[in-house]
Amino acid sequence: MEREGMLVQSYYYGRIGSEATERLLERYGHDGSFLLRDSDTVQGAYCLCVRKAPFVHTYRLVNSTAGWSLQGSGIRLQNFRTLETLVESFRNGTVSDVGVVPLTDPVDKTDFVYVEMC
Repeated sequence: MEREGMLVQSYYYGRIGSEATERLLERYGHDGSFLLRDSDTVQGAYCLCVRKAPFVHTYRLVNSTAGWSLQGSGIRLQNFRTLETLVESFRNGTVSDVGVVPLTDPVDKTDFVYVEMC
């Protein structure tokens, strides 16, 4: 994560669980709000979590020699050099529709004092 830009760092929450993620997005987000966290089940992978009331949708982001990609339904989609370009491509709609909830605004952890919500 150290190699990623400040933008990704601002919405990367590290090792928080899915329940804490849901509470954060419910409290500070709206439809399309998102954050990035470590995957609970795949080491080195991240979860892109997006609110679309009444749910929080979670997409696993994995890295390979080809770059970062969204992992879904057993298929790997377009690869990106960095997590930031992957997230921004989905946010700006520059990738083809793959069933990802539209991303609007990151839940920026620098906008509020984050207190672990376990």
